[in-house]
Amino acid sequence: MLLAAPAAADECMSYKMNPAVQIVSPGWTKSVVQPLTAMDLWHGNVVATMVDNYDITADITSVEDGFCIALKSVEATVGYSDFLVRIDMRHSPDTCSYDAVLSHEDEHIRAYLSVIDDYADELRSAVYSAANSIMPVFAASSDEMDAAIGELNAQLQAHPDLILVKQKIKAAEEIRNKRIDLSDTGEALKKCFK
Repeated sequence: MLLAAPAAADECMSYKMNPAVQIVSPGWTKSVVQPLTAMDLWHGNVVATMVDNYDITADITSVEDGFCIALKSVEATVGYSDFLVRIDMRHSPDTCSYDAVLSHEDEHIRAYLSVIDDYADELRSAVYSAANSIMPVFAASSDEMDAAIGELNAQLQAHPDLILVKQKIKAAEEIRNKRIDLSDTGEALKKCFK
């Protein structure tokens, strides 16, 4: 944390900005693999890669004793970039059982994507609230600027509103994925073995 004389730090408060916030979802890809070791025959699984990046732009104003650094904007990228679907090797590609397992795992992918869609407004509000709460920091020299910008970013990501919405997203993922598994009777897969 940067330490500054109280007078210099107080001087920076007048440079507080109302930061612009933009949130984008990353493009995503789906890969399907078949591990060489046996899995649960009834289900494959999906590994979802969550992206949670916050690029900030700072406004740097030269003042008598150094620099005032204020948060100007945030470009957040939040969402899923990759889905890795694993299907038991005992299901040959382009067979009824392979397609049934893949269809089930595609439901999980849709669940992940729907969570991000459903929480888009709450996420935007949380990022804005976090960004708007960040006060300018003082850097005594240009050598301290990168550390000051890093501090702004750390404060943003540690904000309780942002932490809470990410916890809600994780909880919603778990709930929706459990519902999919509990509601799947296995009928589609069983038909393949009749």
